[in-house]
Amino acid sequence: MSPLDYNQKLIRFLQQELDIPAESIALVERHPELPYSSFPMLLWRYGLITIAQLERIFDWLDNGFSNSARDF
Repeated sequence: MSPLDYNQKLIRFLQQELDIPAESIALVERHPELPYSSFPMLLWRYGLITIAQLERIFDWLDNGFSNSARDF
């Protein structure tokens, strides 16, 4: 899977399944020097998601992006 596919799927999951506002995602995307794998941790660190949401993201990632019925 290309990094672009990973990014698109992660953002889709964040917006559709966790209702993370686009503004929150954009705030974290302003740090291009950081690896995209740090994205969920940065959302949590900035207080943009709860620890429960962070755990859902990690579960989704661990399960190969397949926890969402709306994945493509």
